[in-house]
Amino acid sequence: MASGPDQTSLEGYRGYLVALARLQVSSRPWLAAKLDASDIAQQTLLKAHTAREQYRGNTPGEMVVWLRQILTRTLANELRALGQAKRDVGAERSIEVDLDASMGRLDAWLAADHTSPSGRAERGERLVSLADAVEALPPDQREIVLLKHCEGLTLNELAIRTGRSPAAVAGLLRRGLERLRELLREETPQ
Repeated sequence: MASGPDQTSLEGYRGYLVALARLQVSSRPWLAAKLDASDIAQQTLLKAHTAREQYRGNTPGEMVVWLRQILTRTLANELRALGQAKRDVGAERSIEVDLDASMGRLDAWLAADHTSPSGRAERGERLVSLADAVEALPPDQREIVLLKHCEGLTLNELAIRTGRSPAAVAGLLRRGLERLRELLREETPQ
């Protein structure tokens, strides 16, 4: 019987989990003051480590799906703890749908349609690398990049949401994307 992923291999997914948690928290402004995306990701990794014997996957893509399920449950539990006395299945489904949509938009950045198992595994690895690179951006650039590419906001919507001018938002987005490309190039072996 396989022992499942170890803590070191799980740590490689931290940036991905923080990015998804950040999207969920930021899309619910009333949560932003109450929950920290890094804490949610940490709780998810801890639960995954505790349940590592239950993991049955073999690929990075399967690991992403498993961790996303744990993240969904962790977020639902946090929402319940913040004021819902009993389980709200509708809220859990809403979080799951939002996470699926966020992952789909992150995945769309990679834009390659790989249908082979090795292609899906490579895409899963690239998705994790992308999330790690996004987490390495300065906070203001990270916020703009995530809101633009994961929530699909326009420059004007970004300006309103962040309280910045459209020109400032455009500059942050440009610099964020340039830095993101640099980080991803640094990670790709030549």
